[in-house]
Amino acid sequence: MSNLYAVILAGGAGTRFWPASRTHRPKQLLPLAGASDEALLAATVRRILPICPKERIFIATGRHLVDASRQALPELPAENFLAEPLARNTAPCIGWAAATLRRRDPDATLMVLPSDHFVRDEEGFRRALLRAVSAAEAGFIATIGIAPTRAETGYGYIERGERLDEEVYDVVRFIEKPDRARAEQYVATGKHFWNGGMFFFRASRMLEAIDAHLPALAGELRHLDEEAARGNEAAVLEASFARMPSISIDHGVMEKVDRIAVAPGDFGWSDVGSWHSAWELLPKDAKGNAVSEADVLIDAEGNLVADLGSQGAKPVVALVGVRDLVVVRTDDALLVLPRERAQDVRQVIEELKARGRTDLL
Repeated sequence: MSNLYAVILAGGAGTRFWPASRTHRPKQLLPLAGASDEALLAATVRRILPICPKERIFIATGRHLVDASRQALPELPAENFLAEPLARNTAPCIGWAAATLRRRDPDATLMVLPSDHFVRDEEGFRRALLRAVSAAEAGFIATIGIAPTRAETGYGYIERGERLDEEVYDVVRFIEKPDRARAEQYVATGKHFWNGGMFFFRASRMLEAIDAHLPALAGELRHLDEEAARGNEAAVLEASFARMPSISIDHGVMEKVDRIAVAPGDFGWSDVGSWHSAWELLPKDAKGNAVSEADVLIDAEGNLVADLGSQGAKPVVALVGVRDLVVVRTDDALLVLPRERAQDVRQVIEELKARGRTDLL
């Protein structure tokens, strides 16, 4: 598939993984699941290499993260890092990537993937991607629907309609994060999937959709095309991004266009959304503790200890008589909280901002 390109979205902040995740080293650059020394971004690239060579894998990230992202992915060409000058949500990011790759290849088909997810069954994942790619090449904008394993209220859902091809369906609608009762109904039907934020399309098809539904964004993308033809895109990029509407691809395009397809997938997926989900994915001892061999545990169960410090010898952590804790150490901070309150790390971020401690963010 010489016209297939991958765009990895790698501009997130990952604030729920403080103190490990920081402004200049966010979640996707950390080894939070799978191999102990493999960053989530590196794992994302590695698992698609069998279907998309490194020369056609592009990383869309913030300008301030380019150097760190290149260090994580030294095998990728330097020109394959698309540096956004401003964070303007996913529609401008995906639109710019589509325009950039259409200039390179007018017949380009893109698969747009998050950089910070975990996949257990990588072969099954690639099979699902290729089904979605086939739908995209047939003129659909496609997505992957994750087979739900529980009535999750933290994800959006996709409702499937009629079968279009083997294991590919028409999309009836995208659904915002539901309450518990509706989530349980969705799981029971067998026709609803989690929205994993993966998109597949011909570059020209996506740009047509943006032209129809986000005309202000489309105008800026045409402006960048014109400036790129003059060799002047870099000089005008920041001003152009500042004029783009800040809107997600879901709200701006996917909920409005026709010919949307979903390829179901069941491949051990996680969005690695919190320290609790990191604990779920990590190897554990007989009592459910995800810790290093050096740590000492006495009458302790269900704990996560993550030492992500870099300076000198790492201290031994001893836990006595505690259950279901998260303990995370870095060089300048220590986090301790119950696993069930992992989402409340955001409150720490807000408090640090209020105190002016930007050095810790």
